[in-house]
Amino acid sequence: MALKTKLLNTALSIALLSSVAPVARAADTDPIVQLTGGQLKGRLIAGGGATFKGVPYAQPPLGDLRWRDPEPVKAWTGVRDAGAYGPPCTQRNRPGSQEDCLHLNLWTPEWPPKAPKPVMLWLFGGSNVTGAASEGYLDGASLSRRDVTVVTIDFRLGVFGFFAHPGLTAESPHHSSGNYGFLDQLAALTWVRDNIAKFGGDPGNVTLFGQSSGAMSTAFLVASPLSKGLIHRAIQQSGPPVRQFETRAETERKGVKFAASMKAPAGAADAIKYLRSLPGPEVQKAFVAAKTQGPEVAITEIDGYVILNYSALVYQEGHDLPIPMIIGNNAREQARNFEPEAMKRWIKGNFGSLAPKAEEFYGWANGGTGNNDPFFGPSGTQITTDTRQRCPAIAQGIWRSSHGRATYEYQFDPPIAGEPYTRHSAEIPFVFGNLLPSGSLGGPFTAADKKISEDVQQYWTNFAKAGNPNGKGLPAWPKFDATTRPYLEFTLHDGPVVRENLRRNICDLYIEALKETIPANTAAAYPE
Repeated sequence: MALKTKLLNTALSIALLSSVAPVARAADTDPIVQLTGGQLKGRLIAGGGATFKGVPYAQPPLGDLRWRDPEPVKAWTGVRDAGAYGPPCTQRNRPGSQEDCLHLNLWTPEWPPKAPKPVMLWLFGGSNVTGAASEGYLDGASLSRRDVTVVTIDFRLGVFGFFAHPGLTAESPHHSSGNYGFLDQLAALTWVRDNIAKFGGDPGNVTLFGQSSGAMSTAFLVASPLSKGLIHRAIQQSGPPVRQFETRAETERKGVKFAASMKAPAGAADAIKYLRSLPGPEVQKAFVAAKTQGPEVAITEIDGYVILNYSALVYQEGHDLPIPMIIGNNAREQARNFEPEAMKRWIKGNFGSLAPKAEEFYGWANGGTGNNDPFFGPSGTQITTDTRQRCPAIAQGIWRSSHGRATYEYQFDPPIAGEPYTRHSAEIPFVFGNLLPSGSLGGPFTAADKKISEDVQQYWTNFAKAGNPNGKGLPAWPKFDATTRPYLEFTLHDGPVVRENLRRNICDLYIEALKETIPANTAAAYPE
């Protein structure tokens, strides 16, 4: 009886391991994984783990697939090499970028995998017109060593990712166009759900995280009904969802104008057929020209399919996914040096009828030329950070906490090595643990910088594992609440410090102004 029980337990253990890691390779050879589409060969990582790069998660969006929903990958024969990044998606001033770009990269902390690991899928920033998953500071090896599976993806950008036109809407099975970049992100999340277990990842525990426009994409997807079951936690770095969308009518009008500039036929269907026949570089060149000459051609929109309503209203009304979230910003983001009239227009656009009070706060009232804060910077930097990142994140925290959503807020102070102040994107190398000696976000970094990176990575991966960033050896990070608005501040010299009421005076004014600066509810229907 004892022998029978022992044999049964051994069989169960083998079956469980096989379901997590269907790999028949020795630990010292390149790992090969069998997917439904075919075999993939990755690379072992020094010190343990494995990486697979340039993995297709959808068919190349070429020819007739340009400006369509991403299609599932077609099966291939033989063993596909997954040892190098795929090309970035088409964009300006990025050599090698192209339309055939729907690939992902992943890092797992052990090989062969022994137990399912939480998954963290990253969306890069770049205003949805630039960026690539192959940037050196986005290598996922360091972060994955904290017992998570890290995934980075490329997705369609610019005119290929966010182009709307009546002809595209008419042919769409869901009567929408534009937002193809978001559909790519959803396709990658779907691929993760269906395949990540074979790499040791847990498809039931996926954290979507991103920075700048990647953080806004994260916020938008958490507010989309199409994300249900695909996202279980979210982290937004410097990209809350308050920035406005355009309506489908507005984006389609711009699409028609762009098509006419390309000498497309007048008929909607014929115009799309013509535009699909053009070489990608020719379309990209026209897009760049149009973007520099006037309003953007390709921009996120309320398409009625991915995005049902202004996302700020979705969060206000509690229709976002009821999942834990980390939101935050850097102490300084984009540095701006506005002329007085431009500054006043920016203030008016963000504060509406409360603009006179905001002008007084920033030192622009009564002929003033703006104040300077020794920590938050000159008035131009203050107002862009307050209105694009800091105060919108606080508003989002208030809305989510009012509906019982667990939310954690932070502010990141440390600068890129050698720079006097933090700035937009400064936190990314700390999050990924890639304090590189050179490059746009490069060093030299100090021991203090490395300690900050260790803390940030631990908070982020704790959150991915349990929906709570707290853990042994870290200062306690309280949940956000609307009363005291607690947040964790990552400082350069004092480590993580809990504070309250970040920029409360001006953020209260901003939140009050949202009542008139956010468009009225569009009465969207939200599926249960």
